[in-house]
Amino acid sequence: MGKNDIQETRQNLEDLFFRKEDQKLIEQFRAIQKMKETQETLAKVSGIRNEAILKKLVELNVRPETLVSLSLVPLIEIAWADGHVDAREKKAILSAVNQSKKSLGNRDHELLERWLNHRPPAQLLEAWIHFTRGLCERLSREEVTALKEEFIKQGRAIADASGGFFHLSGNISKAEAALLQKLESAFDTGG
Repeated sequence: MGKNDIQETRQNLEDLFFRKEDQKLIEQFRAIQKMKETQETLAKVSGIRNEAILKKLVELNVRPETLVSLSLVPLIEIAWADGHVDAREKKAILSAVNQSKKSLGNRDHELLERWLNHRPPAQLLEAWIHFTRGLCERLSREEVTALKEEFIKQGRAIADASGGFFHLSGNISKAEAALLQKLESAFDTGG
C-alpha cells in the first residue's frame, strides 16, 4: 500500500466517522424537535403549561390523541385493584363513560376494551397522575374541587360495582380504597 493509498483510506475512515457522528446529531436533533412538538401539542390539547409535567408526559409516551383515553385510567385501575375485572365493573365503567361528556373515538374504544381485558402497565397510572397534577395547576380551586368530586363519584361507583368482599353493595375492598386514596391525592394542589 502506497502513501497515497494510506492517506486516502485514512480520509475515507474519517469521512465515514464524521458522517456517522453527523447522522447521530441529526437524529438527536429530530428527537428533540419531536419532543418539543409533542409538548406543544399536549399543551394546546390539555391546557397544561408546566414544562416539567409536559416533558414527563412525553417521556411516558402520552400522545395528544390519547388524552381522552388517559382520563379513563383511574376507572380501569380501580376495576383492576383486586386483580381482575368482573362483568359488573365493566358495566359500571361503560356506564360512567356514557354518562360523562367524554367523546371516545375508535382508538379510545380499542384501548378501553384492551384495558378491560388486560391490565395496563403501571406507567399509565403514573402518566395519569402527572397529567392530573398539571391540569389542576390550570384550574381554579372550585374547578379542581368539582373535577375531584366527579372523579370520586365515578371511582366509587366502579369500586362499589364489584361490592368488595362477598359482593355486598357499598363495600369496597382495601385495595380499592387504598387506590382511591392514591388517585385522589393527584388533585392536591398544595394551595
